[in-house]
Amino acid sequence: RRAPPAAAGDSAEAFRRTGGIVIVGASLAGLRAALVLRRDGFAGSLTVIGDESHPPYDRPPLSKQVLIGQAPALGTELPRRGESDVTWRLGVPATGLDLIGRQVILADGQKVGFDRLLIATGLRARPWPNEAEAALDGVCTVRTPEHAEALRRRLTARPGRVLVIGGGFTGSEVASACRDLNVPVTLVDRGPAPLTGALGAVIGRVAARMHRDHGVDLRCGVQVETLEGDGSGRVRRARLSDGSVLDVDVVVVALGSIRNVEWLEGSGLAAGVWGVTCDAGCRAVDVNGVVTDDVFVAGDIARFPHPVYNYQYLALEHWGNAVAQGEVAAHNMISADSRRWPHLSLPEFWSTQFDTEIKSVGVPTYADQVVIAQGSVAERRFVAVYGYQGRVTAAVAFNHSKWLEFYAGLIDRAAPFPPSFATVDPPDDGHPVAAEVPDRPTRQATVVVTGHTPGERRARLVSRPYL
Repeated sequence: RRAPPAAAGDSAEAFRRTGGIVIVGASLAGLRAALVLRRDGFAGSLTVIGDESHPPYDRPPLSKQVLIGQAPALGTELPRRGESDVTWRLGVPATGLDLIGRQVILADGQKVGFDRLLIATGLRARPWPNEAEAALDGVCTVRTPEHAEALRRRLTARPGRVLVIGGGFTGSEVASACRDLNVPVTLVDRGPAPLTGALGAVIGRVAARMHRDHGVDLRCGVQVETLEGDGSGRVRRARLSDGSVLDVDVVVVALGSIRNVEWLEGSGLAAGVWGVTCDAGCRAVDVNGVVTDDVFVAGDIARFPHPVYNYQYLALEHWGNAVAQGEVAAHNMISADSRRWPHLSLPEFWSTQFDTEIKSVGVPTYADQVVIAQGSVAERRFVAVYGYQGRVTAAVAFNHSKWLEFYAGLIDRAAPFPPSFATVDPPDDGHPVAAEVPDRPTRQATVVVTGHTPGERRARLVSRPYL
């Protein structure tokens, strides 16, 4: 006679003792997951694979404190208190995934077996598209400690002019660092204003005034066509789409990120330009739309549905999301189905530019209107609240973040938009206006709704002849 099947709880406890987990991505999300696994009693084998040779590090300081000399580039390593018995395989990237054989294939030909897998391979900086121009001495990106240290050395050498290509958060923070160091800087963005891809053009215009007030040569609505070097291979000029030519010594390419999904090609998982699709419990989805049981996703590379936003899929590049999703994934990997958690945290981010603290909760681009709910735009101390179809969906604060927890509560309970209650520090003009968010995601956006656009609720049939 066959023995009766083990209870789900018994299976989960057995896996905690003897299972094998592999985390691909020595990132913030990967590290947080590893620490939570050990903290919550997972005693099996635990391996973390990373393509970079150094341990996990904190990225936000690289485009802020490191560039102005307040922190060393190689001193941003994340604390690993509580880590025990974790095998680190650093400096060798994963190049393939065999789901049937339950193996991760490494660049050196080795294979690492697993019972359960967490994918946390994150992002890399999007390079300048012309390889010859990108190879010019003085053309930089900011993504790793090495990138930040190299740019820091160039800025302290007092260049005649720095060109920043891209007005997202990274590009804006680099421009701010240049002005802190009294280095002349030009910021070029093809959108109508900086941060438009993340906050919409209304608040983007506030950011534009902030840039110009601090001496940034801001040029919007144009693109860099070519970068030119001298006889020694150093970048010297940039030609713009409006016909103007800039003499430059350093070029910082801040054109957004690329998700590291190439190694998953042929694996059978639903992986694409917006990341690896997963459910709200961080379980990966395969190409047939079936949720997998033993493969999980967390951090920048995850593309997941959020109930607050009509179950649209979100792709986030936020520090807080990496931490929260890493914790949820770790918990669910070692828990019975009935005890698994959904990842329901609202997106949050922050940025510091020109001594201004910008913080956000929710998805500002999931909006059709925006209103200044508190404070003064002229003083750059205000809260902007975003709404879509009559409900609150996001809030952004400039030097006024103490109120964001309150607005997060409004988002969670789908409060009516515009807010109609009395507030502390009421604005001079509290009338909603069109949010002017982009029709489609931009490369600099750090929160992306990757399903239909908010106003579109139609499917389109694509007919192809059968072969």
